[in-house]
Amino acid sequence: MIVPGSWSQALSASLATLLDEPLAVPEFDRFPDGETFAAVPPVAEASPDRAVVVAATPSNDAYVELLQLQDALREAGVDEVVTVVPYMGYGRQDRAFEPGHPVSARAVARAVSTGTDRVVLVTPHEASIRDFFDVPCDVVEAAGRLAVPLHALDAALREPLFLAPDDGATEIADAVRDAYGGGETDYFEKTRHSGTEVTVEPSDADVAGRDVVVTDDIVATGSTMAESVAVLRERDAARIFTACVHPLLARSARTRLEAAGVERVYGTDTLERDVSAVSVAPVVADAL
Repeated sequence: MIVPGSWSQALSASLATLLDEPLAVPEFDRFPDGETFAAVPPVAEASPDRAVVVAATPSNDAYVELLQLQDALREAGVDEVVTVVPYMGYGRQDRAFEPGHPVSARAVARAVSTGTDRVVLVTPHEASIRDFFDVPCDVVEAAGRLAVPLHALDAALREPLFLAPDDGATEIADAVRDAYGGGETDYFEKTRHSGTEVTVEPSDADVAGRDVVVTDDIVATGSTMAESVAVLRERDAARIFTACVHPLLARSARTRLEAAGVERVYGTDTLERDVSAVSVAPVVADAL
């Protein structure tokens, strides 16, 4: 049985179809004092031996909801609970930044571990986050799925160049390039001129007249990616696309990218947005 969190309903439905498992319809509510409430339907006639909770956690409420769904399934007598976290909030807080600071990714991982037998993460910001869980944790990489909407373009990419945000994040660009089936990869170099002024530019590749796909695992505020797009425009790139696994797109990120001149923004359904052009369900289903 697939049990969706409220932030992962489309992905859950896709998984249920691929795995030929029943799709639960949880109840979500909020008490007058602001407390969240999440419950599951009776499971006796569905799949009491195993339930798969699919819950992205982009907010504190999403984490509480996930813990409640896990607990409700235990209360209902489910033998095995598997938890799929398509997007893991606090995942970038994977270390203590200063003495006395928490390792927030570890704190939430331990909390999630209390109600599950196994965890599946989709393209976490740092793969080492899996070590924070107290139960077996598998990481699945979904960057290759971003090639699907690129193949669906009206015109094939012209001399495609796949750009990573820096030299330490080329895996995403490589994965998209390989799945697309051709092109080059490069990365942006950042040069700091002062405490507030930073410029970015492609490391080696000439971008003039070429179609460029700027890749990343997460687009949060979009500021760095928008600056990168603006640089590409100045250098006469042809079409410019942005592709990310997790389209968080906080605040005015989407507007910032459009204003910079990006032709299209592509993301997956680890976070369900209007730019979620492809599902990670196939790679998650393989892990289940």
